[in-house]
Amino acid sequence: MTRHVQVTFDAHDPKALSTFWRDVLGYVHPGPPGVDLPAGADPLAAWDDFLARIGVPEDQRNTRSAIEDPDGHGPRVFFQQVPEDKVAKNRVHLDVRAAPGLAGDERMAALEAECERLVALGAKRLQREEPAPPMSFGHIVMADPEGNEFCLD
Repeated sequence: MTRHVQVTFDAHDPKALSTFWRDVLGYVHPGPPGVDLPAGADPLAAWDDFLARIGVPEDQRNTRSAIEDPDGHGPRVFFQQVPEDKVAKNRVHLDVRAAPGLAGDERMAALEAECERLVALGAKRLQREEPAPPMSFGHIVMADPEGNEFCLD
């Protein structure tokens, strides 16, 4: 029997970090429970209204956030607020498959283009690893706005 996986990030600002990863992965923020969102509605605004309506104090409304694959295939990603800073390299990181099926210069050009897009969203480029077949096809190491490392692969 297989299990479903949820990836959880510790964060200082769950809403901002979930928005970054939503845009990286092409995911969506789900609406609040029991709320039917009309087409084009902002789910984060709906969450703010929902939390206010159920009496969650304003200073506690950014303690959690989540994003989901709109096609239902990828894992749910959950963001929880923590007070401590990230102090070391992550022991687990995400590989974002940004150049499937590509190799060599074409692959690295696709990774560079995606790197530029993510830097504009708030990511930081850390290093580029050149292709070294047959063991490595090249990748770019990056960090999200809160310093969590990930790879464009």
